[in-house]
Amino acid sequence: MQQQTNEIIISLTEKAASKVKLLLEKESKQGYGLRVGVVPGGCSSYMYDIAMEKAPKQDDLVIEDKGVKIFINPESIAFMKGSTVDYIDSLTNAGFKVSNPNVKTSCGCGHSVG
Repeated sequence: MQQQTNEIIISLTEKAASKVKLLLEKESKQGYGLRVGVVPGGCSSYMYDIAMEKAPKQDDLVIEDKGVKIFINPESIAFMKGSTVDYIDSLTNAGFKVSNPNVKTSCGCGHSVG
């Protein structure tokens, strides 16, 4: 299902989009997309699920942002509305970071949200 609304569910920063494209090229996964959503788990009820996938699942919403396909399942849409995915590369940490305006609680490790 393609996004049919002007409401922003999720977007990527330029840095995140560039990193996804680089990873897809490096791993010879042209045509793949980035799965973003939440799954049950962690100390604050949910954890972010970010992975490269070949194709969307049947009920996924497919969003195209900065040349990257983003797959998000229907259960994650309400929780992820307005979120931005960035890529952080620092001395102590590297990886994708989600800025989510819907988060009410998070744990100290930063991987679990509620």
